[in-house]
Amino acid sequence: MEPAPRRNGLGRKLGLAGVVAAALVAVLVVAGVGDREAGSARLREWTEAQAIPTVALVKLDPQPGVASLDLPGRLQAATQAPIYARVSGYVKTRNVDIGDAVKAGQTLAEIEAPDLDQQLLQAKADLASAEASARLSQVTLDRGRILLSSAVMSQQDLDQRAADLGAKQAAVKAAEANVERQRALADYERVAAPFDGVVTARATDVGALINAGSSAVTPMFVVSDLRRLLVYVNVPQNYAPAIRIGAAASVSAPEYPGRAFPAAVEASSRAVDAASGATLIQLAIDNASGALMPGAYASVHFDLPGAPGVFRIPVGALIFDRRGLRVATVDADNHVALKRVTIARDLGAEIEIGSGLGADDRVVASPPDGLADGDLVRVVEPQAQRKS
Repeated sequence: MEPAPRRNGLGRKLGLAGVVAAALVAVLVVAGVGDREAGSARLREWTEAQAIPTVALVKLDPQPGVASLDLPGRLQAATQAPIYARVSGYVKTRNVDIGDAVKAGQTLAEIEAPDLDQQLLQAKADLASAEASARLSQVTLDRGRILLSSAVMSQQDLDQRAADLGAKQAAVKAAEANVERQRALADYERVAAPFDGVVTARATDVGALINAGSSAVTPMFVVSDLRRLLVYVNVPQNYAPAIRIGAAASVSAPEYPGRAFPAAVEASSRAVDAASGATLIQLAIDNASGALMPGAYASVHFDLPGAPGVFRIPVGALIFDRRGLRVATVDADNHVALKRVTIARDLGAEIEIGSGLGADDRVVASPPDGLADGDLVRVVEPQAQRKS
């Protein structure tokens, strides 16, 4: 009957092992549940952290910068004269061609005008006839004065002879003026250069029929002084006040890549064209080297000083919606405040803000969609404002 106690001892051991195993399972279950709850908490925290947008800030520079403005323009000779014929006739000789340098008074061409020559001869003959008539009237008047002293002629007759002499002398002056006019026209048979320059256009040749006056379709020649050029540009209205007389600029041409020619603002129309919304500006260029050519395309570069108290921000920082134009700023607690602003000048990649911002404002460089007042954001290091 001894085996019974052994079985009882084995049962107790097995029961104890079961209790220990159950306790171990319970511990594992509790630990697993705790780990899952901690993981869930970490996941919630991560999800909430990811929901906060990360933004970069623009560092506002209180010092006014310099804006670059590039505008297209056309070069033009400062002094340019289209040469038309003053008399009608045929081109007898042509002494110059395009590209020739000429001096003031140099003969460009000669016109043969036989009709004008005959008119000059007739004017001289008329003058000679008028002078002869005046001499005869003078002799008649002198004789009348002698006869008046002997009472052979009346004072009335003498006065008539004096009046006749006055009329003949006036006719002489008129004939002299007509001769001088015909001579002046004859001088125009020689077409001369009005100033030192270069023949930039020619539209005539020997034997061509020439009509007097500027009613012709094209001038005989065009003489241009290339030592000084002008360039005209249309400056948008919001930039025009910053470009003053005497301001420096630079001009570049496609045929000279990488080369800039200094220029200076010489004149302004002081008016805004209603069609283009721009002001016409005239600049002068010293072209003593002759590198630039009139009529060519050119690009004009201006460096415009910024106005004090005006800040520049990237164009991507603007928010435009039904409430108007605004920017997003961040306070000390990283909460968003939307501020209404106005634009002073559009510089392309950047915008000059005329009002609405202060030097201490922290402006969001590129606000995400849906950003609203009071939203919490995560701020990264502010990016330095780019200078033009």
